[in-house]
Amino acid sequence: MARVLLVDDDVRLGQLLERLLKPEGMQVELVTDGLQGVRRATGEVFDLIILDVMLPGLEGFEVLRRIRASSEVPVIMLTAKGTDNDRIVGLELGADDYLPKPFNPRELVARVKAVLRRAEGKSSGGRDAVIRCNGLAMDPGKREVSVDGEPVHLTTTEFDLLRCFMRYPGKVLSRDALMDMLRGVGYAAYDRSIDVHVKNLRAKIEENPRSPQRIKTVWGTGYMLAADA
Repeated sequence: MARVLLVDDDVRLGQLLERLLKPEGMQVELVTDGLQGVRRATGEVFDLIILDVMLPGLEGFEVLRRIRASSEVPVIMLTAKGTDNDRIVGLELGADDYLPKPFNPRELVARVKAVLRRAEGKSSGGRDAVIRCNGLAMDPGKREVSVDGEPVHLTTTEFDLLRCFMRYPGKVLSRDALMDMLRGVGYAAYDRSIDVHVKNLRAKIEENPRSPQRIKTVWGTGYMLAADA
């Protein structure tokens, strides 16, 4: 049974998610303040964390920052703040998905299931061949990536985004195409999220993220993984 940690001071939301997720084979555990959320998230093993921004004790962005200092567990952020800046901050700090309140609880359930599917991967338990391109090596089965022989730690979304690029080296991929590959056709996501995830990925795989040599921007179109010279 997948363990889901909900960090939110809305007890009724916790009860509702428990009713909705239990039939899907998920166990929901609720904590209602930020400090307790950090302790549970970093001291125990969870498959996914649902994190509200507006929390007593410690705000959600700081909770996420502390979680990301030691863990790549998938995180979905919730907030009543729906501005572009709030979404960008959450994604830049390493959130895998972002859902502004109010929302349909069943949409949250769908996103939880989608993020868990990506985290588990559709690999064959390590039997997939290692993919190599431009100094990058990816083992899809083990979900491991190295850059010039040095391992790098990617979030679930960063890994899946890089896998999209490595499947089509030298080919320009539009933001819509990347979103479809990551989330599925018709997923209504924040339209800047791909740009933020690319920025985060470049910070981990580029020698100089401000002058990227691997993931190139094709202005007005999208992005491209430069193929081996």
